[in-house]
Amino acid sequence: MTPPVFAHGHLRLYLLSLLADAPMHGYEVIQALEERFGGTYVPSAGTIYPRLAKLEEDGLVTKSTDGRKTVYEITDAGRAELAARASELDGIEDGVTDSVRRLADEVRSSVNSAMKTLRADLASAAREARNEAKDAGRTTRANVKTEHVDSRGQLMNAEAALNDFRLQLRTELRKKVARGQLNEETVRVLTVGLDELRDRVKATL
Repeated sequence: MTPPVFAHGHLRLYLLSLLADAPMHGYEVIQALEERFGGTYVPSAGTIYPRLAKLEEDGLVTKSTDGRKTVYEITDAGRAELAARASELDGIEDGVTDSVRRLADEVRSSVNSAMKTLRADLASAAREARNEAKDAGRTTRANVKTEHVDSRGQLMNAEAALNDFRLQLRTELRKKVARGQLNEETVRVLTVGLDELRDRVKATL
């Protein structure tokens, strides 16, 4: 089971540290967390707003209205708590670094696994296509129609492999998106990998 990004009570302290840098509205807090985690973790509004409300209830932050936005600002009591728990905050920062690495590794592993599966499926389809081409070279013109049928069958195999890859990877990516863990690096790995794979398959045609 994947461990939580923040241990119990740590997100509360981390939110205080973010607000110590500058007042923010809720969405800016979420963006700041996403930036700190390099896009591998994006908390939901349902995670952040209740904790901001509790911080306000405890007198550690205040909120004010700026147009349609609610802006949260740390209080003197909030700064005092940060100062009193400075060593604990340092430990949380170290934990964030470890979490970023872990989340990035998990996403990278999912993409790499899906890419390997696609490569294997397409390589198998390519081998079958080459074998069919060799067999076709030994047949007579009377068998051309049958060869076309076989080629269409191989096309269906290739399309099935592509569809399986798309469905499997989409499922993995949506899981990461649901947990706020899909980042730019993952998309880059996927794009580069698909470009390389396309060139390899084209070379067999």
